[in-house]
Amino acid sequence: MESGLQYLGIRGAESEGGCMHYTLTAIAFDTDCVELMHSPSNDPAAIADHTLPVGQTFRWRPGPRAGAFRGVVGRRVFEVEQGEGEEDVRFRVLGPPGAGAGSGGACPAEATLRGYFTLGKDLGALSAHWAARDQRFAALEGFFPGCRLLRQDPLECLFSFILSSNNHISRIQSMVDTLCAYGDRLEVGDGGEAFYAFPSLDQLARASEADLRAKGFGYRARFVAEAVAQLRDKPGGGAAWLEGLRDDAGLDEARQELTSLRGVGPKVASCVALFSLDKYGAIPVDTHVWDLAVNYYKPELREAKSLTPRVMAQVEEAFAETFGDHCGWAHNTLFVSELASFQKQLPEDLRTPPRKRKSPKKEKAPKGKQGAAAAAAAAGEETKDKKARKRGGAPPKRARKRKIKLEDEK
Repeated sequence: MESGLQYLGIRGAESEGGCMHYTLTAIAFDTDCVELMHSPSNDPAAIADHTLPVGQTFRWRPGPRAGAFRGVVGRRVFEVEQGEGEEDVRFRVLGPPGAGAGSGGACPAEATLRGYFTLGKDLGALSAHWAARDQRFAALEGFFPGCRLLRQDPLECLFSFILSSNNHISRIQSMVDTLCAYGDRLEVGDGGEAFYAFPSLDQLARASEADLRAKGFGYRARFVAEAVAQLRDKPGGGAAWLEGLRDDAGLDEARQELTSLRGVGPKVASCVALFSLDKYGAIPVDTHVWDLAVNYYKPELREAKSLTPRVMAQVEEAFAETFGDHCGWAHNTLFVSELASFQKQLPEDLRTPPRKRKSPKKEKAPKGKQGAAAAAAAAGEETKDKKARKRGGAPPKRARKRKIKLEDEK
C-alpha cells in the first residue's frame, strides 16, 4: 500500500428488481482504510463512467489509468476507478494526508462518498419502477447501469452552473478550476496536480468582477460577483441559506428563491435543485430535453415555436407523469443516453434520429444593404462586420448594443 493513501470500495448487491444498487464498504487496517472488493454478478456497473463525466459536475478529470477519475469532494481528494467489465468501483483518498483515516474501525471518507453518490437511495428499485412505467427506459437501462445522481455541495453546484450558461464543457471546467483556485489548496501525496477545496463566500468575494473578466469569464464575471454579494447579505450567511432550501423548501419555492440570484435562470435553478438540494422532481429543461420530450413523451410539443416558460412547464409535466416523484433522476439517465458518445454504444433501433429541421424556403434576395449582406453570406464571402472582427476592430454599433444588452441580462 502506498504511504499516506487510504482505499475504499463499493460493493454491489442485487435488488428486488434485478438491478444493481451500491453500498460503500471499508475495513480498518491500522490508520488506513483498505479496499474490499466483491463482484456479485457479471454485469458491469459503470457508476464512474455514467455519473461523473456527464455534466452533473465539472470537477472530475480522467485519472492516470483507464477507467479512473480524480476529483474533490468537500476537503478530500479522491481517485475513483473501475476497470472494464468490473462490477466494483474502487476509491482512493489521495489527500490531504490522514483525510481518509479513522479510529475504532471507522473511515470518515466513507460518509462523504456515501452522501455524494446518493447511496442511501436504492437505484435498483427506482430503475425497476421507471422501467415498468416506460418502455424506452426499460430498453435503455441495461446499457447505462450505475447512473446515479450526485448530491453536491449547494454553493459549489450553484456557481458551477452559473458558469455553465451558454457555455461548453471544456470551458466550464476551465472556469470552475479558475474559481476553485481562490479556495484552499489540498495537499496530495504525489505532489503533482493541484487540487483545491471549493472556496467559501468570503474567499469568492476576493474575486472581483474585473479579475474574473481578465481571466476570460466574460459577462459571467458580473453574475459571479453579484451573486456572491447577494449571498453574503443573506441572514445567517449564504451557505446556510442554501442548506435551508435543501432542508425546508419545496421544489417550487427553492427555484423561486434561486432565481432571485444574479445569473440564475429557470434551467440553472433546476440543475442546482436536482444536483444539490434533493429536489428529485426538478427537470433542467433546455432544447435537448425539449427534443427528448417531443420524441418520446409529448409529441404535441413539437408545434411550439420556442422554449417559453409554458413549454418548459409542459416538458417537466411530461416527465413527472411518466416517471413520478423521482422524474428528475430518470430524466438524467435518459439525458445521458442522448449524449453523442453514449448513442454510439446503442443498437441502431434505440438511437435517437437526428433532429429534423425545416428546409429553408427559397426567397428572392431582398434589395438594399441587407440584401447585399445576405447574398455575400450565402456565397461564403465576408461582410464588413466579419472582416472587422477578424482584424480585431470594433463591431458595428448595433452589435455593440446587443452585447451590452446581453451582459445586462439576468
